[in-house]
Amino acid sequence: MSVIGYTTGVFDMFHIGHLNILKRAKMECDYLIVGVTTDELCLSGKNKQTIIPFEERIQILEHIKFVDEVVPQTNYDKMEAFKRLNFDKMFVGNDWQGSEKWKKLEEEFDALGVEICYFPYTNTTSSSKLRRVIDSMLID
Repeated sequence: MSVIGYTTGVFDMFHIGHLNILKRAKMECDYLIVGVTTDELCLSGKNKQTIIPFEERIQILEHIKFVDEVVPQTNYDKMEAFKRLNFDKMFVGNDWQGSEKWKKLEEEFDALGVEICYFPYTNTTSSSKLRRVIDSMLID
């Protein structure tokens, strides 16, 4: 029986942290589905405008050897994603671990036999840090 994995992200300004989570996720499953946050969801949910347009971020992810399928993430409802994609494991950064939202999700998914795997957050590089550097260059 093959194991289907799922992870999501904005994947704006793709960097080593993104690659690390995809590589780690692929080691834990046979088939990896990646949800890429749409520009609209990023703006409404995080109040951030992406730098790299959605269509280009999709293309980047489609060409990474660890990724088997790329789907749009149009909402943050992980249960809806499960019903649509029927994954066995969900991968997320450990910066979410222990939060009320994710504790609740763990309980809900555990009842369905879905495992949530937390991976270490890459502290050295992040899209937020890259955005701050770009913003400071534009201000100067």
